[in-house]
Amino acid sequence: MVDFVGAGPGAEDLITLRGLRLIENADQIIYAGSLVNPILLKNARKDCIILNSAYMTLEEVIDAIKKTEINGKNTVRLHTGDPCLYGAIKEQMELLKKEGIDYKVCPGVSSFCAAAAALEIEYTLPEVSQTVIITRTEGRTKMPEKEDISNLAKTGATMVVFLSAGILDTLCEKLKAGGVSEDMPAAIVYKASWPEEKKLLCTVGTLLATAEKEGIKNTALVVIGRVLDCNFARSCLYDPSFKTYFRDAKTND
Repeated sequence: MVDFVGAGPGAEDLITLRGLRLIENADQIIYAGSLVNPILLKNARKDCIILNSAYMTLEEVIDAIKKTEINGKNTVRLHTGDPCLYGAIKEQMELLKKEGIDYKVCPGVSSFCAAAAALEIEYTLPEVSQTVIITRTEGRTKMPEKEDISNLAKTGATMVVFLSAGILDTLCEKLKAGGVSEDMPAAIVYKASWPEEKKLLCTVGTLLATAEKEGIKNTALVVIGRVLDCNFARSCLYDPSFKTYFRDAKTND
């Protein structure tokens, strides 16, 4: 059995209880290199085999899993955040299916959630933004044409950009091509929830300079949108005059 486990954004106590139990009971852990806080590995058994997938190819990962399966033992494939985002787990699951190896997925807390917590913001504010776009800037991994940053930016939605701290010049060019003004609020969150976390408020126009000043080139999320600095309407959900399934509307009569 293979358990794909979301390790959370980095803080030791932001892994799920289920994920922690799986780590504690694993015969083998293959973890995603510098992206996963190594302190989580202290919860593994002393006889647990621990491999760093940063030094492995997909085929080597699957071979290591197969060797463990032959001996009737289990593997935890430990990914950063929640493995459904940029975790490259689908290709692993497809190969496991071909090998007849069972697997399950244990979700985790994504770094985009930890970034919002660090910034003390809500991504979805009434009359400001009700949509969050999670994306990345095109690099060696090509983007579908319709998902180019310049196209997504035209929506005006809140954007959380992964895997782009090292190519902020390209990100800014594409944002501007999509109609985003230089004074649009932006933020960089480096290693959200880790002890060395940094949160930097800026604008699209000062995004690159801010990152360069702080020496940030990787392991950071970029947030773009008015939710970072704006006036917003009160939510209807807790408005006394708003009727819900659980309560009647209240009037001033």
